Amino acid sequence: MTEATRNLIAAAESGDAEGVAAALDAGAEIDARGSGGMTALVAATKANHVDAARTLIEAGADVNAKDDIQDSAYLYAGARGHDEILRLTLEHGADLASTNRFGGTALIPAAERGLLSTVGILLEAGVDPDHVNNLGWTALHEAIVLGDGSSRYVDVVRALIDGGADIRIPDGDGVLPVDLAAGRGYDAVVAELRR
Repeated sequence: MTEATRNLIAAAESGDAEGVAAALDAGAEIDARGSGGMTALVAATKANHVDAARTLIEAGADVNAKDDIQDSAYLYAGARGHDEILRLTLEHGADLASTNRFGGTALIPAAERGLLSTVGILLEAGVDPDHVNNLGWTALHEAIVLGDGSSRYVDVVRALIDGGADIRIPDGDGVLPVDLAAGRGYDAVVAELRR
């Protein structure tokens, strides 16, 4: 790895957008892999360094390049609610069908974490609300099973349903979303599913 490329990755990790630009000007390989197979863009995204990520994306960094644990800038930004970076990846060719190490789209962990604004961005972009991951769960299942039934999760469930999620898809054990919610005592979620 050249010195310029090492400088690029270090600048991205520390959020130094000017350092990123300087390293690129010096001939750094934009999608080179550093620690954990991370590109500079993945490193900047994981630290939510928006300016460094923007500099890389606008210079042509691959928003779909995955690290050793199958995180890309697009998938990680979606999973963690880094909405500014997420929007940039969507504007620059994010693969909406790409999946993480659990076989899930970016929408599934966003729903799991109750990230309403991120869920909205991903649904508007056209991510399939009914994609089933390796655990046999859709975004709706994860919002119920891994959520806590609070108003935040009720809002996410509503957004998913309004975004086209099919409430009749059972989980891997054949249990419907409404029964998953009822079994947990999430009455407001149940009401939303019966709306």
